[in-house]
Amino acid sequence: MNRIELRPESKGLGMTSQRARDRLVERLREQGIRDERVLNVMRALPRHAFIDEGLASRAYEDTALPIGNGQTISQPWVVARMTEAARVTRLPYWPRSAFRSSALNASKNCCAAHARASAP
Repeated sequence: MNRIELRPESKGLGMTSQRARDRLVERLREQGIRDERVLNVMRALPRHAFIDEGLASRAYEDTALPIGNGQTISQPWVVARMTEAARVTRLPYWPRSAFRSSALNASKNCCAAHARASAP
């Protein structure tokens, strides 16, 4: 399966680096997320771009974080599990957030590309 590539401005440094995203994906895998397409999307999404710069060092913790106006960005495990469930059961779209929308859209695009590549 092909990995989703990040734009250079999304790669991050230190606690927002690809290594931090890879560690998050390993924790998600340990917590039961099995769909490699979902894990690939979670590995590629620059979660630090969706939160305040002051919290960027916490972006890849498996916790909800405030994003302003009394709202939070969902815990990565919740986003991964909901994306995994939506892929399997075709659940109706859940409440909107930019991060969840990005995860679901990237998962759909990854699956469409995989289907095209697998076609005879």
